Amino acid sequence: MSDKTVEVFSTDFWQAFAPELVLVFGLVLIFIIPNLGNSKFRIPLTKVKVPWFLGGRRFKLTGSPAIPGMLATATLFTALGMMVIETIDGNSSATTVTSGDVVLLQIDNFSRLFEIIFLAAVLLASMASLDRVPANTFAGKKSLNEMYDNRRQADFYILMLTTALGMCTVALAQDLFVLFVGLELASLATYVLVGFHKESKAGAESGVKYFIVGSVASGIGLYGLSLLYLEFGSLQLATLSANWENGSILGTIALGLVLVGFGFKVSAAPFHFAAPDAYAGANSPVAGVLATASKAMGMIGLVRVLLVVALPGSESDESAVWLYTLATLSVVTMTWGNLAALGSKNPKRMLAYSSVAHAGYMMAALTAVGAWKWGEVDAPAEYAEAIVAAVLFHLFVLVAFKLGAFLVLALLEMEGGASRLSALSGLAKRDPLIGTAMFIFMLALAGVPPLAGFMSKFLVVAGIVSASIGELSTNGSVSFSELHWIWWLALAMFINSAISVFYYLRIGVVMFLDVPEEGRRKPLPYGASIRMAIWICLVATIILGLSGDTLIDMCYRAAESLNLG
Repeated sequence: MSDKTVEVFSTDFWQAFAPELVLVFGLVLIFIIPNLGNSKFRIPLTKVKVPWFLGGRRFKLTGSPAIPGMLATATLFTALGMMVIETIDGNSSATTVTSGDVVLLQIDNFSRLFEIIFLAAVLLASMASLDRVPANTFAGKKSLNEMYDNRRQADFYILMLTTALGMCTVALAQDLFVLFVGLELASLATYVLVGFHKESKAGAESGVKYFIVGSVASGIGLYGLSLLYLEFGSLQLATLSANWENGSILGTIALGLVLVGFGFKVSAAPFHFAAPDAYAGANSPVAGVLATASKAMGMIGLVRVLLVVALPGSESDESAVWLYTLATLSVVTMTWGNLAALGSKNPKRMLAYSSVAHAGYMMAALTAVGAWKWGEVDAPAEYAEAIVAAVLFHLFVLVAFKLGAFLVLALLEMEGGASRLSALSGLAKRDPLIGTAMFIFMLALAGVPPLAGFMSKFLVVAGIVSASIGELSTNGSVSFSELHWIWWLALAMFINSAISVFYYLRIGVVMFLDVPEEGRRKPLPYGASIRMAIWICLVATIILGLSGDTLIDMCYRAAESLNLG
C-alpha cells in the first residue's frame, strides 16, 4: 500500500488514528460514568429543576467502584487489538500527519510496534491492578484501606490511560517538541502512580524522589531542545537530520542535554539513581510498567535522536562524538546494574538494577549501529537493521518476563508485601504454579534457552558480533586483530549476562528450598485477573522463545521503516 499524507483533524486523520481515539474515548468515559447521579440544575429565577446527571447521589449501576477498572481494561484491550490487526500482516501503509508544512506525527511499522509494546504492558498492569488495587463492592462495614481503594479507583485508571496515551504520542512524534509533550504527559502520570499509595512511607518517599529527579531531567532536556531550536531553527526530525553535519558545537551540547531526559527514562548510568527507590515504593504492576513500557519510551528518544538525527556519517568525525561516549556508558550501565543487583535483598530493587543492566545491553547495540554508519565497519545495511530489530524484539519480550515477575510480586503484596527476599521463601510449596512461573521468568531474564530472554539476547549479541566482523567473514577466516572494537561490547554483554545468572537463580533457590516465613504459609490469594495476566506473560515467554518468527518479522519491518541506509 502506498504512503499517504493527511492534514491534522481531517477525516482521514480520524480514521488513521482510530486506536488512539479509543484511548481518548475511554478516558472520557472514566471521567463521566462514575460521576453519573440524580443531580438536578435549577433554572435561575424559577423553581424548575432540570436533570443534570453529573453529581448528586450516584446511580447504583454506574456508581460501582469496579466500573473504572473494567472500562480501562476494555479500552486498552480494544485499542491494542485494533493495532495488532492493522500491523501483523505487514501490509499497512505509512500515514504522515501534517499541519501546513510541519510534520507532526507518523504512523508506520516502527511507531505501531512501540504502541503495541506500550498498550500490552499497561493492559497487563491494569488487569493485575483489578486485584492488586481492588474495588470492594461488598455490602457492610469496610476498613480504612478498603475505603481508600474504592475512592481512588477512577484516579488510578485515569492515570494508567494517560500514561498509555502519552507513550503513544512519543512513538508517533516526528517533531521533538511533540515528542517532549508526549514524554511529559506520560511522565507526570507515572510520577503520581509511583507515589499512589501515599499512606505508606515507602510510597510517599519514592513518589517524591522520582518526581524531583524526573523533573530535573525533564528541565535539562527541555533546555537542550531550546538550544537545538536556536541552532537549527526547527525541531523537525527530518530538518535536524538534514542539517546536523552543518551545525556547530552548540548542537552537540544541546544533544547531550536532550539525552539526559532520555537517559533518565531508560535508567542509564548515571541517571538511574531514582529507579530502585521508585520501583521499591510503587505497587508492583506500576513498577512493571516503569521497567518495560517506560524504558521502551526512553529508547524511542535515543533511537530518534541518535540514529535518525545525529547518526554519524562516514565523512563526519565531529558528529560521532556520541559514539565513544555511548559505548562507555553502555558498559558502565550494564556492569553497575548487575553488580548492584548482586547485593540487593529487595526483589523489586533487584529487578530495578536488572533493568539498568538491560538498558546497557540495548545502548551497546545502538553503538554498533553508529559504528556501522560511521564507516568503521565494512558491512551491508542489513546488519544495522538486524541490530535495531534485535533491540525492538528485546523490548517487546521484556513485557512478558520482566512484567510477569513484577506481577508475581504483586500477588505477594496482596497478602502483606514483597520488599524482602524472604517474602519469596517457600513460594513453590505454597503455590507450585506461581513458583514455577516466577522461576521461568528468572530464567528468561538470565537468558537461558529456549525462552524468549535467550532469543532476544542472542539476537543482540549476534548482531553486534556480525557488525564487528563485517565483510571480513567472506575471506573465510578472521583474525582477532581484525575485529572492530565494538566486539568488546558483545563480550561485556556476555560477561554481564553470566554475572546476572547468580542473582536470578538465587530467587529460585529461595522459592524452592527455603521455608516460608512465619505467617505466610497459607496458599496465596486467588486473584483471577492477576493470575490471568501472569499466565499470559508465561505463555508469551515460552512461545516467543520457541517460535517468535512473526514478531521478529514485525521487528524487521519496524527497523526498515527507519531508513537507516
